[in-house]
Amino acid sequence: MNNIKGPAIFLAQFASDSAPFNSFDSICQWAAGLGYQGIQLPTWEKRLFDLELAANSQDYCDDILGVAASHGLAITELSTHLQGQLVAVHPAYDQMFDGFAPDAVKGNPGARTEWAKQQLMAAATASARMKLTAHASFSGALLWHTHYPWPQRPAGLVEQGFEELAKRWLPILDKFAEQGVDICYELHPGEDLHDGVTFDRFLQATNDHPAANILYDPSHFVLQHLDYLAFIDIYHARIKAFHVKDAEFNKNGRSGVYGGYQGWLERPGRFRSLGDGQIDFGQIFSKLTQYGYQGWAVLEWECCIKHPEDGAREGAEFIRRHLIRTTDKAFDDFAASSTDHALNRKILGL
Repeated sequence: MNNIKGPAIFLAQFASDSAPFNSFDSICQWAAGLGYQGIQLPTWEKRLFDLELAANSQDYCDDILGVAASHGLAITELSTHLQGQLVAVHPAYDQMFDGFAPDAVKGNPGARTEWAKQQLMAAATASARMKLTAHASFSGALLWHTHYPWPQRPAGLVEQGFEELAKRWLPILDKFAEQGVDICYELHPGEDLHDGVTFDRFLQATNDHPAANILYDPSHFVLQHLDYLAFIDIYHARIKAFHVKDAEFNKNGRSGVYGGYQGWLERPGRFRSLGDGQIDFGQIFSKLTQYGYQGWAVLEWECCIKHPEDGAREGAEFIRRHLIRTTDKAFDDFAASSTDHALNRKILGL
């Protein structure tokens, strides 16, 4: 068994124009001061990281790693959640998702898709330059608007949708495989990859591509009423990244899983800071450790109630308490005996 690495923190929700969140050096100092040992970097956040430069300059990558190391931090993964989303966008969402794209490709879905693909290719190269083995992203979605089948979906629609999604991702997956990096899709409502079944469909469409893996985030499974512990039993071999994020689902008589178009505070299902929700992290850390998960435990803060800086401060200690140092012996080794073939035959009645 392996020890999970951590605690680490995803910086996307913290970057801003205010110190210490407005430069890479100062946000590293802040994270280290809270007790974090790793940081997950959002590659669209120019205040912290330049993806294009990282893809083309080993010196820049070394500088980024050096700044992090000067604060006692490692880079856990690069993230292209926003760019991955743009690899596949249904036209109904064009205007909303244009906000994730640079001005040069806004209003041009074809150009936006190609830009997103190139961003992922750059992320593969940059990850390899930084000696990272996992990468965090979203799959995008062509089918999400049909997730509740009314009117009935036409025969073959789902299969055709996953064929197209795989067609867009296969060159990217091949690039990541060449660089020795796994793409870890965060299975997330709004993405075509949002649960185990849809991940299986994607694997089938990509011929079980070895670079297609999972960023495990139990919060999204709580909101879908999916068994997040059984999921680990089924998919542990493909889990290569881990967001530690809490959630809760509070049943009521007026609103359910779909939330009634309400804000996060009013929805029955909502994200919470670590320890404030319903997720059994003791069991999660135990199962991931049992199955030999070798990656990082990365806090993603998205609480609808608690201040982010409080959530980050509490989160470092929360993760640290759940890390398990694996044993190097069995509890009953004291009663062990050496191998005696003759004795074994007697015990077996032979």
